[in-house]
Amino acid sequence: MTDAATIDLRRRGFTGLRVVGDVHGDAVAFSHAVAGAEAEGLFLLQLGDLTDHGPDSPAVLRLMFGLLDARRGRFLLGNHDHKLRRALLGQRVNFAAEGLGRTLAQLQAAPDGEALAQRAIAEVAVAPAWLRLGDRLFVHAGWHPGMLAGPPAPDAGTRKPDPLLSRAMFGQVTGRLQADGYPERLDAWVDRIPAGLVVYCGHDRRSPDGRPFVLDGSAGGRAIFLDTGAGKGGHLSWVDLRF
Repeated sequence: MTDAATIDLRRRGFTGLRVVGDVHGDAVAFSHAVAGAEAEGLFLLQLGDLTDHGPDSPAVLRLMFGLLDARRGRFLLGNHDHKLRRALLGQRVNFAAEGLGRTLAQLQAAPDGEALAQRAIAEVAVAPAWLRLGDRLFVHAGWHPGMLAGPPAPDAGTRKPDPLLSRAMFGQVTGRLQADGYPERLDAWVDRIPAGLVVYCGHDRRSPDGRPFVLDGSAGGRAIFLDTGAGKGGHLSWVDLRF
């Protein structure tokens, strides 16, 4: 999404963006985000991780695909989206029963589950790994200076993660596991965001109060984390950005 994309969205009547954090199968909350964006004339940009954990991942996919068809929204490539595609293709992946396992069971039980699965395979394949819009950059997990050099590969969702794609989907990790079983993550990348650039991301549930978490870096840039636990006992968060 470039400045030209902003001009195109304005011409099509959009007044700004609604940037939505990790959904993780929370279809009711996502439906409110979608309805509100339409009422406000906002293009909806979801930061990745549409499915897993929550009660109705198929309904989330239906909503997102409806936005794509209407050209009213798009989603970025998250690590859960990437893994879902691999699993649907029959590739060997490790997953938790309450995470991807729940999504696969929900798709199997849904009347349109097979159609949703095939559409997910196609859409995740072409989901952008990051998008830049002027002094704002949108990515699922973590930023890297290489993202300023240009857009990601158009087929990032089909690729084995290289260092840049890995940062986009997983953030910055040490390779060690924490006591809770999740990878140990670092936020040193925030200090490399240049002054004037704001990075909007999800992936890490950092908020201490249920609101998006803001972290300023030493170089003058800023990261805003929008994952507030939707589908995992928390709620869905979003921010509205006007053109």
